[in-house]
Formats: sequence, C-alpha cells, structure tokens
Amino acid sequence: MWTRRELLKTAAGCAAASVVLKGKSGEVTQLSLKDASAMVRRKAVSPVELTQACLARIERLNPALNAFITVTAEQALREARDAEAEIQKGKWRGPLHGIPIALKDLFDTAGVRTTAGSGVFKDRVPEQDAEVVRRLRAAGAVLLGKLNMHEFAYGGTSVATYFGAVHNPWNLDRIAGGSSGGSAAAVAAGLCYGALGSDTGGSIRQPSAYCGIAGLKPTYGRVSTRGVIPLSWSLDHVGPMCRSVGDAALLLQAIAGYDPQETNSVDVPVPDYTQALRAKVSPLRLGVPRKMFFEQIDAEIAAAVNQAIEVLRKLTAGVRDVELPPYDTLPVVPAEAYAYHAPYVTKMPELYQPSVRERVESGKNITAETYIAGRRELDRLRRAVREVFTGVDLLITPTTPVSPATIADSAQADVRPPGGVGFSLRNTQPFDIFGLPAISVPCGFTNSGLPIGLQITGPHWGEPAVLALAHAYEQATEWHTRRPAAG
Repeated sequence: MWTRRELLKTAAGCAAASVVLKGKSGEVTQLSLKDASAMVRRKAVSPVELTQACLARIERLNPALNAFITVTAEQALREARDAEAEIQKGKWRGPLHGIPIALKDLFDTAGVRTTAGSGVFKDRVPEQDAEVVRRLRAAGAVLLGKLNMHEFAYGGTSVATYFGAVHNPWNLDRIAGGSSGGSAAAVAAGLCYGALGSDTGGSIRQPSAYCGIAGLKPTYGRVSTRGVIPLSWSLDHVGPMCRSVGDAALLLQAIAGYDPQETNSVDVPVPDYTQALRAKVSPLRLGVPRKMFFEQIDAEIAAAVNQAIEVLRKLTAGVRDVELPPYDTLPVVPAEAYAYHAPYVTKMPELYQPSVRERVESGKNITAETYIAGRRELDRLRRAVREVFTGVDLLITPTTPVSPATIADSAQADVRPPGGVGFSLRNTQPFDIFGLPAISVPCGFTNSGLPIGLQITGPHWGEPAVLALAHAYEQATEWHTRRPAAG
C-alpha cells in the first residue's frame, strides 16, 4: 500500500508514461477494456504502461472523487511487470491479462485490508482471496486496490461510510449511488478499466445508472460470493461494472462459474458471453412492467426510457406490457444481516455509521417463524416469475425512479421502510428477489447533465440475451460514449 511519499514518487513516473501513451493512442485510460486488451496482446502498449496511467489518474482525481479506500500501487506494478513478462514470452492468459481492475472493498484480498467501508473492519486483513479475486488473478488481471462503498453494503448512497462520501464524477456535489458507489465512480472517471461490485437490492445497477456506465447483476448463483462480506446470503450477487456492455461480458466471463465450496453457487454451464453479443436481437419479445416501475418517476427519466423503448421496438420483435408477481416486503435481508453482524454490533455499536447500525439492529427481533416464512416466499417468487417469460424474452424498465440526490441531502435519497430499500432502489430490488440477471446501461441525461439508466432483465441464466440486447442498444445510440468532465 502507498505512503504519501511513495504515491508522489510513483505518480511522477506515471505522468511521464502518460505523455508517451498519449502519443500512441490518445488518452489511454479512456480506452475500453476490450481495446486496451487488444493493444496489450499485440504489444502496442504494455500492462506496466496501463497500470502507471491508471495510478497517475487515481493520484489526480481520487482526492475529489474519494472512490478508492486502498491503492495497492507496488503490488499492482509488480503484477503488471509479471503480466508483461508472460506476454512477451507468448503466454497470453486471455482478455484480462495485464488489465488494471479494482474491487469493491468487501471482496477479501489476501494480505490487503478489506474494510466493507466500516470502522468495525478498518484494520481487517484477510488471509485468503475471495473466489472471484482468485479467478481474476488466474486471468492475469492487475488489481489496483479497494473501492469505497456504503458501509457493509447496507444502503444506496455511499455517503454512510467510515472513509467519507463517494462523489459522482458527473457532478461532485451528487452521490455516486450505492452500495457500490466507489466502483461506479472509479470506472466512469477512468481510474480503472472495470470493477467488481455486489448487488443485494440494486447496488451494482443503481450506481451504474447514476454514473453512466454498464453494470450487470447476474443470475443468483451464477458468480461465487465466497469470501465476500455478506449483507444477505439469500440475495447477494456479484457482478461486473464497466464502461461498455462488451467490457462487462469480458469481466463476467472471468468470474462466472460453479464454485463447489460456495453453498449458493449453482452448477450450470457458462456460455461464451462475448459470442452472445453477436446474437440477433430481432426475434426477441420485450415486456414492460409499467406497474410500480414507471410510477412516481422523474419526468426526465420517464421520457428517456420511453425513447429507449422506441429504439428497442425497432430492433426487436416488439414490445408489450406485462405484470410481475406481486409481493410484500420480505424480512430476509434484515434477519440475515443481523445474523452476520450480531457479534460486532452488540460489542462495538459505536463503530457503525448511525443509519447502518439502525438497519442492522432492525433485524434483531425478527422471529424464526417470520424469517422462515419470508425465505419460503422468496423461493416461491423465484419460481413464479418464470411464468412471465413464457410470453416475453426480456423485461425493460428504468433503472431508477429518481436522479442522484446531492450528498448534502443524501438522507432523503436513502429513506427506507423497515425491511425494505430506499426509493432510489425501488426498481432494482425486485430482480434481486426474483434472482434474475439484469443490466443497467446509459440511455440519456437530465437537463442538468446527470446520467439516466435503462434496465434490461432476463430469465434465470438469461445473461446472453440480456447482454445481446444491451449491446445492440449501445450500438444504436451514443449515450455510452459520453464521459464526465472528471473522466
């Protein structure tokens, strides 16, 4: 990890490297992951140069964004040199080889602190990598460090964190969303080529929408959560956050697959997600569940999403309204969160952010009968939702009903009923409950210049179709090409 002196020393070298790279390929940190990978493979740029450029950008922009908690500069440069040596010898591990990636700070990293954004774990150093981290290392990725987040992933603003609020690169006064706010801000601002996030009520997709990037929550059980600090074992998902759908497909490819040591992992074959991007979308039938998803929604978001639906209508076999299985608030998240936190919140409650402590403690009095009934209902809903996909192939909704709040007013953006989620997560939470794959992609901007997200959802194990349609929409529009002033 860097000291301030080491940071400045390294940044000086990085700045020099950045000048060279500009002459080669423009602003190298603005390359897509796919394009950076292609350049690395043909030796037009080295993993060391990419890593130096990212580290220099982190040094310049992170003080304003506060996206990173820990920057592992020395380790990242060592990994980059190792990758470069392998590639020079003709040993290319795949598209992530030598590519700088960052991790939400609830993924365990051996020898590097993993805090979950909390003072409770501010000095916690795991001995083993999370399974997805192990897979990224096996793919040759360069890990830049750990990203800021809403404490213990229990909120949608990334303001309630021991390490200070994450700022949105499109407007520094606005939240980046949560709980994977640091991941979204870092990707949008070009501090890394991709990041991992986690999603229990929308924590990948909502911040992706707020920061104008692509964020995918896979099917429940598609990606291992072993070694990831849990919020709710029954609803936690892990997924990629990138600047394009194609990049998300590459990152998903590396982390997807059965983990026999993970109780929630499901042994289903992993398709070629990059190949899926080339699939025809013209036969796809689209459903729009307007009930709830389009209610109490910002007018600018509604207009942008309706325009996106018209684009999709022309690309596919058509669009029709559908309804999803209704459900009441489930007690599963607060009960499971309390089960994990009980040893800590009972002994050191003062170390929690007040709003997070309140949420954790709300699960204390949930009875076994109530929890079991909620868990059975969750299983029922995951079966019942299959019926929706007998008439349509994918679902289309706004990712969020509202634009990102100001950091100063963030409490209003994160108000939640007991056992529920904040209003900004209203459109994303259902698909965690149903366990369905869902992606958010940019589909417009508000008059004040804030990104708007379009959510595309598929049936269980339907990631290929979700990625195909999201990619087709990207190619038909230009929203994903815009970059924030900070990026």
